[in-house]
Amino acid sequence: MNKTVSIIISLGLFIALGIIFMDGPESTQGAKIKNGVQYINILASGGYSPELITAKSGIPTKLIIRTNGAYDCSASLVIRSIGFQKILPQTGETEIDLGIPKSGEPLQGVCGMGMYSFQINFD
Repeated sequence: MNKTVSIIISLGLFIALGIIFMDGPESTQGAKIKNGVQYINILASGGYSPELITAKSGIPTKLIIRTNGAYDCSASLVIRSIGFQKILPQTGETEIDLGIPKSGEPLQGVCGMGMYSFQINFD
């Protein structure tokens, strides 16, 4: 293998690993803090992703549920601890204000049939 091919392969691997392991501003999952508000993003489609999130307690928090062509039961979301129950749009975003969560009080969402769920642990 010549030197040019080795460099190209190395650069390609470096870029691929960067894309896989970097969690940039375009991320649609997990917890991010912006302007003092924590946003927790979950995708609802054939279940919920991610299924388990750890987020900060003691700061204003909003849960963003994204759907993209969701036709299954994950579009029917129930969060009993806050009295939330709604059929989500097939495609779009639903913002749920969680207030200021307390440490040690997890929040669990479940689909209308009880097949799929997610949990947010607040530390």
